[in-house]
Amino acid sequence: MLKFLKGVVGGSGTGVKDLPYNIGEPYSSAWGSWVHYRGTSKDDGAPVSIFSLSGSNANDGHLVAGRNGVKRLRTVRHPNILSFLHSTEVETLDGSSAKVTIYMVTEPVMPLSEKIKELGLEGSQRDEYYAWGLHRIAKAVSFLNNDCKLVHGNVSMASVVVTQTLDWKLHAFDVLSEFDGNNEAASGPMLQYEWLIGSQYKPMELSKSDWAAIRNSPPWAIDSWGLGCLIYELFSGMKLSRTEELRNTASIPKSLLQDYQRLLSSTPSRRLNSSKLLENSEYFQNKLVETIHFMEILNLKDSVEKDTFFRKLPNLADQLPREIVVKKLLPLLASALEFGSATAPALTALLKMGSWLSTEEYGLKVLPTIVKLFASNDRAIRVGLLQHIDQYGESLSSQTVDEQVYPHVANGFSDTSAFLRELTLKSMLVLAPKLSQRTISGSLLKFLSKLQVDEEPAIRTNTTILLGNIASYLSEGTRKRVLINAFTVRALRDTFSPARGAGIMALCATSSYYDATEIATRILPNIVVLTIDLDSDVRSKAFEAVEQFLHLVKQYHDKATTGDTGAATGISSIPGNASLLGWAMSSLTLKGKPSEQNTLSSSSTSAPIASSISNTSSVTDDANFTPVRVSSRSDLTDLADHPPSPTSTDGWGELENGIHGEHDGDKDGWDDIEPLEEAKPSAALANIQAAQKRPVSLPKTQVSNSRPKSTLKTGKDDESDLWGAPADPVPKSTSKPSTAKASRVVDEDDPWGAIAAPVPKSSSKSMSLKSGGSADDDLWASIAAPPPTTGPKPLSGRGRGTKPAAPKLGAQRINRTSSGM
Repeated sequence: MLKFLKGVVGGSGTGVKDLPYNIGEPYSSAWGSWVHYRGTSKDDGAPVSIFSLSGSNANDGHLVAGRNGVKRLRTVRHPNILSFLHSTEVETLDGSSAKVTIYMVTEPVMPLSEKIKELGLEGSQRDEYYAWGLHRIAKAVSFLNNDCKLVHGNVSMASVVVTQTLDWKLHAFDVLSEFDGNNEAASGPMLQYEWLIGSQYKPMELSKSDWAAIRNSPPWAIDSWGLGCLIYELFSGMKLSRTEELRNTASIPKSLLQDYQRLLSSTPSRRLNSSKLLENSEYFQNKLVETIHFMEILNLKDSVEKDTFFRKLPNLADQLPREIVVKKLLPLLASALEFGSATAPALTALLKMGSWLSTEEYGLKVLPTIVKLFASNDRAIRVGLLQHIDQYGESLSSQTVDEQVYPHVANGFSDTSAFLRELTLKSMLVLAPKLSQRTISGSLLKFLSKLQVDEEPAIRTNTTILLGNIASYLSEGTRKRVLINAFTVRALRDTFSPARGAGIMALCATSSYYDATEIATRILPNIVVLTIDLDSDVRSKAFEAVEQFLHLVKQYHDKATTGDTGAATGISSIPGNASLLGWAMSSLTLKGKPSEQNTLSSSSTSAPIASSISNTSSVTDDANFTPVRVSSRSDLTDLADHPPSPTSTDGWGELENGIHGEHDGDKDGWDDIEPLEEAKPSAALANIQAAQKRPVSLPKTQVSNSRPKSTLKTGKDDESDLWGAPADPVPKSTSKPSTAKASRVVDEDDPWGAIAAPVPKSSSKSMSLKSGGSADDDLWASIAAPPPTTGPKPLSGRGRGTKPAAPKLGAQRINRTSSGM
């Protein structure tokens, strides 16, 4: 029998050198003759606890009992019983005598007495923690007595240890034996190693070795007495030295006193069963016990109960012991979220609990769960992650964001919910600095290009604001290709006035990235037009921007005059960019806080932009407006047929090509205006008015195919409004979706574009315009282009019949080919 026990103990190792664990410093206390060490695994450095028991020879009584304890702990498994990992028995020579040592490795734990001193809990928080711990030990004792018919025999504070998650667990199984009360033939001691139990912990029948009375008693009689001893030591704060001290009940809570007295009944048969203690005691009915119990049986709760619980949890966590919340509740909550048993409101509680952790612990306990949640298909979880991204976004590494987070977040750009699209957009303010240039250029900018023509005006506005904020994270080439096109061709021509204002502010905030040529030829012409905008806030911003950019151009002039060779390469930004950038960031982050928006330091902050950002569901009459490339008199429906630019890597590539093509046409366009100025030298406004009064013939042209005819809408307010109003969409009888989208004639396009931009050829309609056929649509048309002298030429249009081309305007060069050719 002895050889068998030695084989059981030594079966998993042959010596200390072969022990796959490192033995560290010992704790100051342990049960019986065991020594409790800290330890780590040699494989991965994971913490463990190592217990050692030494004897002079293999037949030493303590070693024999220790082997029994190892065997029992190895075979009995319960959540509230210490988890066994490894064991070995080693024989060494200590001088001339031999020494035998048993090593037992378990999960990392700490003696209960030392953990209580370390926590230092007081008042109600201490009582709640003690109640939770006693609840755990009572469940372990009930399992042994009622389910396994085993008697522990030595329940006390020394036999309880605490895990890293502050769970109490029962160990010290050296005395553990089967209860043989039903065996009438049994006559010897039922507890073979009862001599290891201290006399102060023995009930009366055990002190007298009355085995007959013990066998006639319930299986829980001895261990119920031990529970009473544990309760006394716990609340008195002193180790029990004599049995008579158990009568001192001054430190016992009143809600537990009656059960305490029943546990220590002098009659074994009347002692309270540990299972009844769990069911009836008022002491265990507190917030901490109920909260942890709910989390442990979360899978058994319905969705309504879960939702109610998790909404209350953030406030409840403030009332519970902080150490227990962080070390016990937080891991349970993270696990529940990770495996899908927790609802979206649990995310708020997780982030609040995580804020109490150190940076290192936060990265180990909270961030891995958050990263996994980004892959969730639950829309509520995704919304919660994006709403609170400012709380954890800075803690994410660049590699994690680029490889694991962004691919899932990017799905929100195309979501059918406008609210989720805007949350995704705003999250980029935190995530974009951590993205690689490849991801920004190859993915993010494409999504932002689509969002700049989103049906929601607030999303279009926020997209412009975001571009202004992340401009510093773009490469130089990307900035040259994207920023001016996005801010001028789209933002400044948006029908939503806060979007135009955001475009002006974004240009000012990124002014350091533009050279003098870009400012003079591409930025100032577009901003000057907005000085007569219908919206007063846009006008005021436009005047400020004009002053700022003129100052920058003057800097260039001064440097060029003094012969500074670096003047042509770039211009330093003036003070004021910082406040503008700060305004843009505040407008993004202060969602739904008008009172805070009013306190911003920037003098340019306006209520319309703040409202457009805070109200994601606001849809104006022009919410479906789709900005297009620079064009004036050609039918806009043909824009949808243009092939993508071969050099385009994002949504603004096509815009860039059109802008670059304007430079050669600028000279020709202004040449058309010069003869008029020489023939009648007067103010520019007089020329415009004269052009408006010039009679223009506009014959109606019938379309030869099945398409309905195109009707140009004459604006009634052309003389007073240079921008006009968007024309009504032309109804389409065919099933071509792209032409229906592009058929909105937008008079808000920059009037200067009629002069500078080349006119795309039409491939989807035939039009015959004479002598400035779009003068009603654009006041500058009669000045910029003389009437064509030749008729339209038919073009083949993808098998849809012959279509005449749009007339060429003035001396402008045609830099684009029709998509139908």
